[in-house]
Amino acid sequence: MTVSIDGQRLWESLMAMAEIGPTANGGNCRLALTEEDAAGRRLLIEWCEAIGCTVRVDRVGNLFIRRPGRRDDLDPVATGSHLDTQPKGGRFDGILGVLAGLEVFRTLHDQGIVTERPLELVVWTNEEGSRFAPAMVASGAFAGEFSEEYTLSRADRDGVTLGQALAACGFAGETPLGEPRLASFFELHIEQGPVLEEEGEAIGVVTGVQGMRWFDVALRGQPAHAGPTPMAYRRDALAACARLIDRLQGHALADSSGGTRVTFGCLEIDSPSRNVIPGEVRLTVDLRHVVEAELDALEARFDRELAALTEAFGVETASERIWASPVVNFDAGCIDAVERAARAQGVPWRRMMSGAGHDAVYVSRVAPTSMIFIPCRDGISHNEAEYATPEHCALGAQVLLDAMLERANTLEASQ
Repeated sequence: MTVSIDGQRLWESLMAMAEIGPTANGGNCRLALTEEDAAGRRLLIEWCEAIGCTVRVDRVGNLFIRRPGRRDDLDPVATGSHLDTQPKGGRFDGILGVLAGLEVFRTLHDQGIVTERPLELVVWTNEEGSRFAPAMVASGAFAGEFSEEYTLSRADRDGVTLGQALAACGFAGETPLGEPRLASFFELHIEQGPVLEEEGEAIGVVTGVQGMRWFDVALRGQPAHAGPTPMAYRRDALAACARLIDRLQGHALADSSGGTRVTFGCLEIDSPSRNVIPGEVRLTVDLRHVVEAELDALEARFDRELAALTEAFGVETASERIWASPVVNFDAGCIDAVERAARAQGVPWRRMMSGAGHDAVYVSRVAPTSMIFIPCRDGISHNEAEYATPEHCALGAQVLLDAMLERANTLEASQ
């Protein structure tokens, strides 16, 4: 029997959620555990309870919304993502994965279909990390990467902790971390990049997530007058910084595989002035690769280029690696289920690695996991202009439904 999701209903749900925390240019602002985020959660719970689902909240605010199966003693097949956004975020990043899961539940409810395994729709807390750092901290806590105490103690710029925000918005739960155990987990998401759109493909079968390493770097030279100081006698921290950026950028562009990513997202000059040679510069460095050994080599290249600045520019260098996420390879069985579901739709698709981090990264450490990507216009995300078509949203939800049904009716599919 063909089970088809209602694409119009999914789109209407997306647009209804977008009315909570709208921004001036058509995006959304629902920072984690603000009143706007809580309002989005309450709306989702209302929709889910209307079709007979039950809700649990764990100790760090993750929502677990269950649809019973014939065998409720079995671990559930789960889907989900996040409802929090960037300060000027879009209407699809994270939200699509949650509301597509809702549409799966609604479709099965409409047709009276009961799966063998129960199903679970999960909303992970603070995926974006824009209010509480680090990102994905609550899915990480679920997977055992972060302790409950550490997670609850994360503070925003005003000194409000995640635990205090949970209590204030009514989502401080009692379910122990790591419960429920999941038999499988699928996350539908916009690609957040341009590949699917550029290649004319409708579905990305996500095989894993590239490795990422973040560094805080300081370069210290000597501030001096721009006029009287000859070039040969300068200890110019900004010039050294420019050399570092140029060398690493050139290295990445020369990688014929296209797997190397280097990004310098923040740059600060101490006491900047038009006619003063910069004496101290701080910057962030983001290194990524799809192969762990190549990421090791990229970090080694970064270390060499950094060390070379001392002799070339007379600057002192300091670097701290503040975060590292290894290359993640998703579960072969879950990947195959997504691929079969994509093939069944008769649309162009490809296997691909994710360039961004997602809650699925941490969940994959404790449950068989895969992801589904759909195109987003111009590859734009974390932006008010973020957009995915109703047709692609519906297609992604259909692939999600089919993959979940396959896993939920296969009793041996477990950890």
